[in-house]
Amino acid sequence: MSEDQKRVLETQLWNIANTLRGKMNADEFRDYILGFIFYKYLSEKMDIFANEILKQDGIRFRDIVPGKSNSEEFIEAIKEEALEKLGYFLRPDELFSEMTKRGRGENDEDVEKFDERKTNFILQDLQNVLINIQLSTMGTDSEEDYENLFEDMDLNSSKLGKTPEARNAIIAKVLSHLDKIDFKLEHTQLDILGDAYEYLIGQFASGAGKKAGEFYTPQEVSKILAKIVTSGKHKLKSVYDPTCGSGSLLLRVAREVKDVAMFYGQEMNRTTYNLARMNMILHGIHYRKFDIKQEDTLEHPQHLDDLPFEAIVANPPFSANWSANPIFTSDDRFSQYGKLAPASKADFAFVQHMIYHLAENGIMAVVLPHGVLFRGAAEQHIRKYLIENKNYLDAVIGLPQNVFYGTSIPTCILVFKKCRENPDDILFIDASKEFDKVKTQNILRDEHIDKIVDTFRNRKVIPKYSYLASLKDIADNDYNLNIPRYVNTYEEEEPIDIFAVMREIKELEAKRAGLDKEIDVYFKELGLVF
Repeated sequence: MSEDQKRVLETQLWNIANTLRGKMNADEFRDYILGFIFYKYLSEKMDIFANEILKQDGIRFRDIVPGKSNSEEFIEAIKEEALEKLGYFLRPDELFSEMTKRGRGENDEDVEKFDERKTNFILQDLQNVLINIQLSTMGTDSEEDYENLFEDMDLNSSKLGKTPEARNAIIAKVLSHLDKIDFKLEHTQLDILGDAYEYLIGQFASGAGKKAGEFYTPQEVSKILAKIVTSGKHKLKSVYDPTCGSGSLLLRVAREVKDVAMFYGQEMNRTTYNLARMNMILHGIHYRKFDIKQEDTLEHPQHLDDLPFEAIVANPPFSANWSANPIFTSDDRFSQYGKLAPASKADFAFVQHMIYHLAENGIMAVVLPHGVLFRGAAEQHIRKYLIENKNYLDAVIGLPQNVFYGTSIPTCILVFKKCRENPDDILFIDASKEFDKVKTQNILRDEHIDKIVDTFRNRKVIPKYSYLASLKDIADNDYNLNIPRYVNTYEEEEPIDIFAVMREIKELEAKRAGLDKEIDVYFKELGLVF
């Protein structure tokens, strides 16, 4: 599929999303549209998988009629293999295309002439199908990955329509629109649909305002983080995101290397957790290759017993509240520092949590607000410990303001390594002034991203852009990491020739005196004497 075809797919999907736009908020109809796309994806994968098994019998999966002779034998045999290979199962009459056909009713396939009065009522059957996908996994290895996956798709919600008939009509119309789109799963890379899915998530984020930060990291920032943590690596044993949102950051890391053996993530918001699992599956990540949990990462970490992670990326909620309970002073993640992050600013609590999980050969990159660079008290104590006692901080990268949805505050990326190749200095990069402005948002183009990554990887010193600060420099600044202290971006003004300016003023005064005399002559000629 070409780039043009991919853009067509993205446009088609977004246009379908707009069918629901007027009825509810962006973050609400997001759950329905992405859920239906995911259901269609699972159906097409199921159909392709089953048809391959049935090829030798000369029949198609969707042509099997439940209840007829031998049909249940076929269905059970396929179910057993599907649960092992795909992790879920759908019966022939539960496939997306079959449900769409039933819902379409007397309408023909031309969705532009869709008449809502001619639809068949499928709401309850469709809700049952979504539940059955989850139920099919019970007692299997994939059960946790599909548990309550469609719980945010309440087909009886009044937000879809005031009456059951109205709700049924809008859903039948959306399904019919989606059914016309060929995802081409047999003929192309899985990333094509995955890219379109990511595009939709990004579109929803741009319309969700402040809420967007709960589930989405802009792709430009994701690229920087992913390229940093994969520097010098072709394969990764593991990648971890403790605040994984929709999972887009984990998936971005996978694009930078040939193979990632295992993905780990944790997300507190239940809806976003469901979105992350859908996103992983839809990108072709096998259910055995990801482990995403739903809980509060700081208060109830879910991966303490797992091996250290080779790559860690995160965009935690900026300056979030957390309990800062004194009991955490004996928690292995925080105990060695002697101080806990403030209850009103959990930024360094996330850093400490991530460093605890970082492998000796690993790289960690985290997006944080600028305040973490210079705030005092406990945060200054933690900064000092990380630099003076551990020497883990490898780089500080300043980003432009207004690159995140819903907030205009300036942000930075902190890069940590436990075994640093250059232990005598810390790289500072000021990329805050290099961006393009698009409407109200600041955008990092590929050239901006490449410059940041190249400067980091080669530890370049570029005037007014980057600087290698010695550990003594840092100590002399009392462990204040504010970037302007190290990267001098001051633009010297051209020297002013004061004598030339004085001459110019005198010439102007003489010229003005001459003009005054001329004006006086004109006034006298007109008989105007003052």
